[in-house]
Amino acid sequence: MSFATVPDLIIEPIVRNALMEDLGSYGDVTTRAVIPAETTYTARLNARADAIVSGMQVARIAFHLVDPTLEIETKIADGHRCKTGDTLMTIKGSAASILSGERVALNFAGLLTGIATVTASYVAETKGTNARVTCTRKTTPGLRLLQKMAVLHGGGFNHRYSLSDAIMIKDNHIAAAGGVRKALEATKAHASHMMAVEIEVDRLDQLAEVLEVGGASVVLLDNMSDAMLREAVALVDGRMTTEASGNVTKDRIASIAATGVNYISSGALTHSAPNVDLGLDF
Repeated sequence: MSFATVPDLIIEPIVRNALMEDLGSYGDVTTRAVIPAETTYTARLNARADAIVSGMQVARIAFHLVDPTLEIETKIADGHRCKTGDTLMTIKGSAASILSGERVALNFAGLLTGIATVTASYVAETKGTNARVTCTRKTTPGLRLLQKMAVLHGGGFNHRYSLSDAIMIKDNHIAAAGGVRKALEATKAHASHMMAVEIEVDRLDQLAEVLEVGGASVVLLDNMSDAMLREAVALVDGRMTTEASGNVTKDRIASIAATGVNYISSGALTHSAPNVDLGLDF
């Protein structure tokens, strides 16, 4: 499977900031003291666990920002499976440059591979249904772009990227606006025709009101039991896209998917995925 990549230009500032944090004000003093400048080596970025790979583009950018002359070859691309012991990337050139970029490259690759791997495990639970697994905005500040890319590498889908991407009327918006009807009527009066609208409900009577008033194309069914989700899907009857959210665990996702919802969103994909152990071996 191949994936369209985000241009390096967009990712570079994120990686550059991480390198500046790690290199400090004077660079890698250990490497300068220990490794002769002329020393060259070929390093291997190896997997120490079975996983779905993500972060190879980011790792390549990290090494090239440290030293554009490094020769980098990706062996297993983002979005593909790897097994323990597989080499994901080789980096050839200045040993000092490789060592200076090592930690940032591994930090990104381990984090993103973890997200892709967890996402793939959630997606696997939906097999045989039409439900799609999607992420949320519960991401690490400053890393949203990369984490959402990792969700795609794991076979998931992306929810809105930021507050400006779509109108999403949540429970607090409804409370502040004075109810479902007022919130939707205000949206219809002010929203651009190009702006998608999603509204959150946690009761079937709220859903009925949403369907009566109109103005939204997606309904988020929040913290509903499987039985309630089935009722909600039947009530919507294809008139809106349905999204289940809240209390979404790997153990429960198969039963949620079986209710007939179109999307299942989970913050756990990005905020709770464990780091996958990757190593740079000389």
